[in-house]
Amino acid sequence: MERLRHDDPSHVGPYVILARLDSDSAGHAVPERRYLGRTADGQRTVLVGVPLAGADPSRWAIEAEGARRLSVPRFLRIAEVGGTAGFPWYATPYTPALPLPAVLAAYGGPLPEETVRRLGAALAEGLTAVHAQGVTHAGLSPAAVLVTAGGPLLACFGAVRAAAPDGTRRTGLPGLDPGCLAMEQASGGRPQPLGDVFALGAVLAYASTGHTVPEQGELPPGLRTLVGSCLSSDPAARPRSAQEVLGALVSLGAGPATAEDPYAQAGTVLDHGAVPLPGRVVAALADQSAAVLAAEVPSPQQPFTTAQKVH
Repeated sequence: MERLRHDDPSHVGPYVILARLDSDSAGHAVPERRYLGRTADGQRTVLVGVPLAGADPSRWAIEAEGARRLSVPRFLRIAEVGGTAGFPWYATPYTPALPLPAVLAAYGGPLPEETVRRLGAALAEGLTAVHAQGVTHAGLSPAAVLVTAGGPLLACFGAVRAAAPDGTRRTGLPGLDPGCLAMEQASGGRPQPLGDVFALGAVLAYASTGHTVPEQGELPPGLRTLVGSCLSSDPAARPRSAQEVLGALVSLGAGPATAEDPYAQAGTVLDHGAVPLPGRVVAALADQSAAVLAAEVPSPQQPFTTAQKVH
């Protein structure tokens, strides 16, 4: 939860903007501008998203509407889509949530291997569900992962599609972390599920090391082979699907596989939906919640000032 800047909107649709969700000091890309807002009567608090400068607002609006229509686990549920052609927005009811970079900041560095594994399994579960509907996320990055007390949620749906017209090179565009873009996607190819697998590997690398392009030796030994294969520049060398990644992560949690098919019992080995969070992360979520509850909607005569910044 961050103080508003001079170039941030004071209102988005019916919502008064209270604070920014993402920090400028995070040192990495955020594919959209995200705010905490509240209705003027103070009755509803929401998370609001608007396009990043440089994104195609029409394409972004299409992606936001597509996200609203999705009903899959682990995806941020979009409740409203509105605005104009030049300034679209979406809103979803507020629940305490930290972008993954803020989680690492609260923890004080890379997360424990077990936490990373469980986080990755939950994300892979969401990707498996959306891929089964013939849809790609096309925007997975550390900033796109919102960690809540109930587990992680995938946000920033369709960020790659909204960032540039089809057929143009996407490397280095504002809001897109190049370390999360598979080579075939960065060069202008249509987003495909194996691109999401690459991005998932980059997110796991980030959670494990603090950056999306690690050296092989930096990765935890238990995740080194899996993450390395996800990050292969050759799509054929990656795991064949998000479901395979899910199976591998769950099998790692169960210890060495004994069956010929290491993924056969993956869904029953552990509850991959549960992601126990370190105490410092739980405290940061509680601090954010308290700050949001304490925030007051500013009067028209007085600018809003947030509570102390919460990482």
